[in-house]
Amino acid sequence: MKNIVCIERGTLGPSINLRAPRFAHHWRDHGKTGIGDIASRLADADIAVVNKLPIGEAVLSRTPKLRMIAVTATGTDNVDLTACRSRGIVVSNIRGYAMTTVPEHSFALILALRRGIVGYARSVTQGAWQRAGQFCYFDYPISDLRGSRLGIVGGGAIGAAVATIGRAFGMDVVFSTQRGGPERPHYIPFEAVIETADVLTLHCPLTPATRGMIDRAVLRRMKPTAILINTARGALIVDEDLVEAVRGGWIGGAAVDVTTPEPPPADHPLMKLTDHPNFILTPHTAWASVQARQAVADQLIDNIEAFVAGAPRNDVAKL
Repeated sequence: MKNIVCIERGTLGPSINLRAPRFAHHWRDHGKTGIGDIASRLADADIAVVNKLPIGEAVLSRTPKLRMIAVTATGTDNVDLTACRSRGIVVSNIRGYAMTTVPEHSFALILALRRGIVGYARSVTQGAWQRAGQFCYFDYPISDLRGSRLGIVGGGAIGAAVATIGRAFGMDVVFSTQRGGPERPHYIPFEAVIETADVLTLHCPLTPATRGMIDRAVLRRMKPTAILINTARGALIVDEDLVEAVRGGWIGGAAVDVTTPEPPPADHPLMKLTDHPNFILTPHTAWASVQARQAVADQLIDNIEAFVAGAPRNDVAKL
């Protein structure tokens, strides 16, 4: 009998069905779990189901039965993979589920900024249309996507799907190397992309090399009309520098779906921008279409069943 403990069931949403694994087990759900309760809730778990909560040495030292961590996401930067590897703990992630939902959300943000949607929608509620005295007004710039350059940082499946949509809009799509990284075939150097992109969108993992990659120096070199999109990881951007860039007009705008931490506290730097017409902050929902969340749930159970059958899938701890 395997004890399976899910400590973040609420992150999948109540409408998503989790089918029962096809082996003898006991499943215990916790909708939310505080940092201080992680170890106690996993104390007798053979399999832990987590999303964003940190699983490090302090937790692992108190969970001796743990043999698998099933992550309900692709990113595993919240799990100490080295510590898991040394203990023989399998860490399985979810792959391929976000190839539609994240690119679509990214383009929803791109279109909203390029078409001035936020500014116009807010101004209508404030009576600007009536005050204009004519059938339309031009308080916020509107730009077509066709012919503009889309710079993509991150050449994985999601970045490739974003590129496909961009080409369908008639954009000039280029892939960027990582900042300070080596040259790659068919990639354009990072420095050239940030200087020429009309839209710069981030789809790379958070690593020591990418942490803080978008900072004051980068933002200063971008076009004053360029927009920045981040649906990857919050820590890719230096938040204080982005606030200064948007407020100061160094760039044309930004849209962010991820922050550090999540949720952001009320005094988080990016919360200072939520009243700005050229800034959009969404609550880490790029991944969260109903279809994508159900795919996550289905693959989660597949991963757990494969582990119990002795053939672990998507084990990032062994890499």
